[in-house]
Amino acid sequence: MPLDLVPIRCLTDNYAWLLHGNGRTALVDAPEATPILAELAARGWTLDQIALTHHHADHIQAVPELVDRTGAAVIGNALDAARLPPLDQPVRPGARFDLCGEQAEAIDVPGHTIGHLAFHLPGSAMVFTADSLMALGCGRLFEGDAQAMWASLSRLNALPAGTLVCSGHDYCRGNGAFALSVDPGNAALRRRLEETAAGKRPCAPSTLAEERATNPFLRVRELADGLGMAGAADADVFAELRARKDRF
Repeated sequence: MPLDLVPIRCLTDNYAWLLHGNGRTALVDAPEATPILAELAARGWTLDQIALTHHHADHIQAVPELVDRTGAAVIGNALDAARLPPLDQPVRPGARFDLCGEQAEAIDVPGHTIGHLAFHLPGSAMVFTADSLMALGCGRLFEGDAQAMWASLSRLNALPAGTLVCSGHDYCRGNGAFALSVDPGNAALRRRLEETAAGKRPCAPSTLAEERATNPFLRVRELADGLGMAGAADADVFAELRARKDRF
């Protein structure tokens, strides 16, 4: 059976994600303790694991309080351990590890940060992408370059189409406006934005198939001509899109 998945809104626009199954509960990223603890209490769940995608404060700052209150074990990138809270289970990119009794894979997705990981749970058809692949967008290139981020997005895009993409923020308004500016004829994009604006669906999660149809950063081949980049390498088209988004 797939794990139960519960999105938790934190801070201004962050998502934390609770997973529950096989008698265990895990959290992906820890932006704010109060709403996470409230959700755990409401469901009667005890937190066992906290998996961290990357070192930015809005993804890790609640770890000390959550560990103090629950004793949860902390999982994160062994290669970026110096910038993360103390890790009980350091994992290397490409490693497989247990999350809620299900095998998870730590996917290397540098670009937003050098040490960014995504966590793929094939048994539950979920991937936790935080600030790499995002709903209708992708993260800013704070530490990596466009080539690295394009490789990361391509790695994620190779997952099955039905995979639920659980990203780190609700940026749908801004990401959607940019997507429309470069892909104005995309009916699927317009429909998704209308449904989100009307409250008929949340910003995240979405399926990878939906991202392929609406996210400009996965549609570089479809958009290359309109950008005046017919025949350009995919990574170069991505770099142009990311630069435009930065100026948007």
